[in-house]
Amino acid sequence: MAGGSPIRGSRIGAGRMGEADRGESAPRQRMMFFCANGHATRLAFSMDAEIPQTWDCPRCGLPAGQDQQAPPPALRNEPYKSHLAYVKERRTDADGEALLAEALAKVADRRTPLG
Repeated sequence: MAGGSPIRGSRIGAGRMGEADRGESAPRQRMMFFCANGHATRLAFSMDAEIPQTWDCPRCGLPAGQDQQAPPPALRNEPYKSHLAYVKERRTDADGEALLAEALAKVADRRTPLG
C-alpha cells in the first residue's frame, strides 16, 4: 500500500493550521528568573500582565527572582509540631496543673454516690 488516504490522521472540521486561522497571538515580553542554585528560567508574559517578584524554579523548586546577583533565599521549613507542643507554648506548667486539678474535681463530683 504505497499511497494511503490523504485525510488519514485528521479529524472532521480540521483545517489548515496557521496564524490566519487561529488569530494573532498577544504581544509578549520575556523575563529571566534566577534561583539560588544558579538555574535560569526564561518565561513569557503578556505585555499587560503583572510580573511576579518570585517564581518557583522548575528544576529545583526554590524561589527564583529577576536579580541574578541576589536571588531570593530558600524558604525555611518549620518542623512538624504536635498538638501538645502548641499547647505547651500557650500554657505554663502551673496553668496545666490548675486545669488538671479542676478536671479531676469534676470527675470526682460525678463519681460520688447519691445519698
